[in-house]
Amino acid sequence: MSALVQLVDVSKRYEGAPALHSTNLTVERSKTTVLIGPSGCGKSTLLRLIIGLTAPDSGTISFDGSRITQANIDTLRHRIGYVIQEGGLFPHLTARANILLMARHLGKSPEEMRTRLVELCELTRFSNNLLSRYPIELSGGQRQRVSLMRALMLSPELLLLDEPLGALDPLVRASLQKDLKEIFARLRQTALLVTHDLAEAAYFGDGIVLMNGGRIVQQGSINDLRERPVDPFVSEFINAQRTLAEI
Repeated sequence: MSALVQLVDVSKRYEGAPALHSTNLTVERSKTTVLIGPSGCGKSTLLRLIIGLTAPDSGTISFDGSRITQANIDTLRHRIGYVIQEGGLFPHLTARANILLMARHLGKSPEEMRTRLVELCELTRFSNNLLSRYPIELSGGQRQRVSLMRALMLSPELLLLDEPLGALDPLVRASLQKDLKEIFARLRQTALLVTHDLAEAAYFGDGIVLMNGGRIVQQGSINDLRERPVDPFVSEFINAQRTLAEI
């Protein structure tokens, strides 16, 4: 079975307004699927539905063949990593404590946590000399690496990333893009990444899902979107992002 996550006829409304119309989506194993589109199009809502931060009004979401419910979501979350913009780190905890938070909660042994921490520092190119620092003492790029390590601590089968690089300056962002892509390849990581930047989507995405107004407009490769748009919005969105010429 190649699909790790499947959404079937999933919809969500907030205060009566549709955030996500009836949506079908498959997230393939060991692939990076990128959700892209303008603000308010439903990208982040999709991630929150998958990780159970909100419940769908209709439809079903399945993870590894099992339907996600309120009864099993806590267990399933241990198999899902979640990275948000600007890291979402706890300011009163050191980098080390942030990374180990869930592992300690689950009762992992000190030796297991030490070993995994060393692996993650190497994987993310994060100096272990910085582990004792608090988030305010770290740069934006360093905070995102800590957030990524926290998300990877339990070796998740699925990694959800919501605009993880959006708040970084261009040079730091480019460096982290390169490292992140190498990490995905090395781990054969299944990832669902949200971005508003088409060049970033093209760089990461094995598949790109373009959304607008709470609906999926088109799915495919960057060439599919560029050369075979199925809707005028697709061409409009691509033409508005001049950086596409540099892809």
